[in-house]
Amino acid sequence: MNWLTGSKQSEAKKLIPLLTDMTRRDRAAQELTRLGVDAVPPLLEALQTHDESMIPIYQHLLVRIPAASPLMANALNSAHPLVRGRIAEIFSLNKDKTAVPALLEALRGEYFTVRSRVAIALGQIGDERAIEPLLGALKDREDEVRIAACAALGLFKDPSTFDELANVLLDDPKIEVRQAAAKSLGETRHPAAIPFLMESLRDSFWWYEREQSIRDLLAAIEKMGEPVVEPLIEALGDREGTVRKFAATILGNLRDIRAVEELGMALYDLHHEVSQAAAEALAQFGAPAVEVLQEALRHPEAAVREHAALGLGRIQDVRVTPLLVERLNDPERIVRRQVIVSLGGLQDDRARQALQSVAVDRTDRELSLLAKQFLDAWK
Repeated sequence: MNWLTGSKQSEAKKLIPLLTDMTRRDRAAQELTRLGVDAVPPLLEALQTHDESMIPIYQHLLVRIPAASPLMANALNSAHPLVRGRIAEIFSLNKDKTAVPALLEALRGEYFTVRSRVAIALGQIGDERAIEPLLGALKDREDEVRIAACAALGLFKDPSTFDELANVLLDDPKIEVRQAAAKSLGETRHPAAIPFLMESLRDSFWWYEREQSIRDLLAAIEKMGEPVVEPLIEALGDREGTVRKFAATILGNLRDIRAVEELGMALYDLHHEVSQAAAEALAQFGAPAVEVLQEALRHPEAAVREHAALGLGRIQDVRVTPLLVERLNDPERIVRRQVIVSLGGLQDDRARQALQSVAVDRTDRELSLLAKQFLDAWK
């Protein structure tokens, strides 16, 4: 029997190199699958390859061999670290719950690259036995493991984990780990996560000199959908302008009609970026926002009129063009310039006629040339 097993493994070793040949791959894969458990040790050895294009092929073959799981579980704590991590990825694919005990042991192993992949596998499998160990992994000394633990816990969508994820969201020293916690909470789409996400929005660690980093947090808040509208409306009154700006932006993306009036008030915010964000948000509502923006066109503050013109220019509504044309005579140049830009974005012959009048008026050469640019683009 040992001789027969050795013979089959030798056969498997000869078949594995054929997988690199596109013309012979399917046949070799079929033969390896037929060999079953005897093909597993050579395939596990093959996982040490440096040819990354072949790794998924070996992994999917092992997924197709049900008898491979016990051998892979044993190898999780004995094979080369590179192989251990790739085995964990296989368990992410086949979601074999019988591997959970071995994965939990590997989660305590010495190699952080293995621990991180094991964490993801436990999340993908979804066995509740993994929740407590994964919560412990949120305190791992390695960033990569904490990030993976966040992602894994998010897959459970279990509110009992939100407090611990919030600790990471608010206190982890690395922004990348906080981003992972935000993504995780956002993916749950559970209303219980909203207070934690909104608290983070008010934390300057997220946005002071790192506004690119906050995108994950904003996306997570947006994924909460309708239940987060009221907290965001409340945030429009926050004392910090950056928080008000981001709240306006998300409300625009959500397009919940309850926000229109409040965003209309935010148009008059003394913080320039908040006012602009409110105008851009209102534009996403389309026709329901026209009257709010129209009223702002008459405001004594030029920046407010400028932002109102910006918002109107993004709405394709028959009422918009006359409102903008009227502001071509605005006393402030920044408003007139924005009106020209906004008219240039409208699909309306009346807008074209208005721009033609500006183009032939050489009183302001720059604005005349700007109008010509839009007219040329229409040709």
